[in-house]
Amino acid sequence: MAVFVALGAFLMTLAGGWVAQRVTDRRHLVLGFAGGLMLGVVGLDLLPEAVDAAGEAVFGVPAALLLFVGGFLVAHLVERLLAVRQAAHGAGGERVPQVGLTAAAAMVGHSLMDGVALGAAFQVGAGMGAAVALAVITHDFADGFNTYTITSLYGNARRKALIMLFADALAPIVGAATTLLFTLPAELLGCYLGFFGGALLYLAAAEILPEAHHEHPARSTLLCTVAGVGFIWLVVGIAD
Repeated sequence: MAVFVALGAFLMTLAGGWVAQRVTDRRHLVLGFAGGLMLGVVGLDLLPEAVDAAGEAVFGVPAALLLFVGGFLVAHLVERLLAVRQAAHGAGGERVPQVGLTAAAAMVGHSLMDGVALGAAFQVGAGMGAAVALAVITHDFADGFNTYTITSLYGNARRKALIMLFADALAPIVGAATTLLFTLPAELLGCYLGFFGGALLYLAAAEILPEAHHEHPARSTLLCTVAGVGFIWLVVGIAD
């Protein structure tokens, strides 16, 4: 059942990527909306789930929050290291394609864990599985949208963006299928969500949103960002 439901996530991911491709003439609006989606996913979905699942405190701070900060710092470090390497080869000032591919690979990893979470939820019961399925299928539209957008934003060819999009679409199916073989501890899943949330927040705050407002600091761009956050809020509310 979990694998069958994951097919819905596959289609929604592709739909999100398709939308991201079709609105190239409104790139600033796409980036503004993508930034809002990422902010909403982190603050309203990933981080609360991470704290609930990995609530053990480490020196007074929940482990998920420590990993959240760690994910933010690691994303910043990776981008800086790749940028320095690129500058050393005479390409200073340009966006580093490897950063986009790394970020997209992280999105694929997140989608893989979505599938694992989906399979684990159906192991608990049909009601839990249905709730998680609604959340996964709906927000995978945002995942597909963001995967294509992030890969393209850093100067990667359209072919690479499509490959990462397709990998992101397949990941939930693979993740759900693996739950037929093992059970993932809730604590480990929570720690992963915290770390990934920090990395995703860095990309949204340091890359996507500044790029969206750089050439078109318009109200419409800001409204798209707010709409992206509101969309995730609606998804979380419906799932609950």
